[in-house]
Amino acid sequence: MALKSTIFKANVAVADIDHGYYADHALTLARHPSETDERMMIRLVALALNAHKLQDVCNGDGTLAFGAGLSNPDEPDVWLRDFTGEVKLWIEVGQPEDKPIIKACGKADEVIVYCFNHAAEIWWRGIENKLTRPQNLSVFRVPTAASQSLAALAQRSMQLQATIQEGALMLGDGTHNIDIEPVRLK
Repeated sequence: MALKSTIFKANVAVADIDHGYYADHALTLARHPSETDERMMIRLVALALNAHKLQDVCNGDGTLAFGAGLSNPDEPDVWLRDFTGEVKLWIEVGQPEDKPIIKACGKADEVIVYCFNHAAEIWWRGIENKLTRPQNLSVFRVPTAASQSLAALAQRSMQLQATIQEGALMLGDGTHNIDIEPVRLK
């Protein structure tokens, strides 16, 4: 019998000072049985860091949501679609292969990869030369200490505050605060 995804609910108050974006997001995260709390929380971080694009890119008339991720390799971990269904932003988390990233660059206006954990630098050195052509691709590395700390925030029901200033994210639940400053690789 196949294992089912575990459902997490998160209310995230995003205060993006850099972009003048302030909004509450009620989110449902389905954690695949093979997904760790750390990876699931990186997906949430990626959504928070890019939530302003809902207003900036789609003028508030779009959908920012989690994709099927691990359950369906043809969908991103997070995406932003405008009211016509066109994919404006495609976000992958982890260390994906080069071919799916290049394919995503053809499907979306912008693609962002957030890699994390201790092997991220090795992954990037091995894939960097294969990803020089796509102009709509950005790659960020979430520092290992910060990504590992995120797992402590993972609860079945979460009330989180996400404050973004000068490119850094402070994510907290009222008890714990984690500072995340993604490093741009591309």
